[in-house]
Amino acid sequence: MLRELNEAMAYIEAHLDEEDLPEKLAGAVGTADCQLRTVFWALSGMTLGEYIRSRRLSEANRALLQGQPVTEVAYRYGYRSVDGFTRAFKRWSGMLPSQAAAQKQAKMSQPLKFVVTIQGGKTMNYRITELPAFSFAGVSRRVPLQFEGVNNAIVELAESITEAQRQEMHRLQDLEPRRVVNVSYASDTGFLEEAGELTHLIGVLTTRADIGCGLERLPMEAHTWAVFPNEGPFPETLQNTMAGIYAEWLPGADYELALSFSFSFTEMDPARPGWAYSEVWVPVVKKTGR
Repeated sequence: MLRELNEAMAYIEAHLDEEDLPEKLAGAVGTADCQLRTVFWALSGMTLGEYIRSRRLSEANRALLQGQPVTEVAYRYGYRSVDGFTRAFKRWSGMLPSQAAAQKQAKMSQPLKFVVTIQGGKTMNYRITELPAFSFAGVSRRVPLQFEGVNNAIVELAESITEAQRQEMHRLQDLEPRRVVNVSYASDTGFLEEAGELTHLIGVLTTRADIGCGLERLPMEAHTWAVFPNEGPFPETLQNTMAGIYAEWLPGADYELALSFSFSFTEMDPARPGWAYSEVWVPVVKKTGR
């Protein structure tokens, strides 16, 4: 994956003035769009869109210092109006394009390059398993996207489940991991920014069609799944495991994401307050040679 990331950075530099650059990028370097975007965000801390915008504005700043007209620079780097370019440039640099040109001021965003570093020999335990087509059956609602800490909206969703719904979930669950699981999907930001909302479902995996008690159904196709067990303080250990999957495991694994999607379950340890065993399930496909 590091090779594909660096190929993507080189492609961006060669095509900065192309309007549909983000949409072309994954195909140009031969990887899945969801995997490229997710791993880039996990390693860099910014979205691909943010990076491309920053690089374009940096090159626009360079062009302004060379005396090129604001209108010409704006259209070259994908802005349909000078006003739109001016607003974006000011948000990014803190100054107007005319000020940057007149005062010879610059803000530069350097191209990224990804390299391998060795840090402490950390390992991630995982197993690969196959699941047939199934459905998640449970209760769901839109909640704020939150990367760290306890999401109180999800706690409220869990507390809203009725006893009848719990019994129906127990009747329906007929597929591993045979636990009540948490599923997040349909994020406003594609899970790449801590902003907006997502849909969160609490439910079970089932192959049955007779789903009752007002439970919702989320169908899934058959996939290979990478399963990451983890144990420790909750929710920090679970959240760190999820971050590690994208930032540490995927770049060097023989697998890539099949979907930008995952589910998990957590079992609290009654003898150790705040301690839990969890598993994160991620749909993957085996990488093919290029």
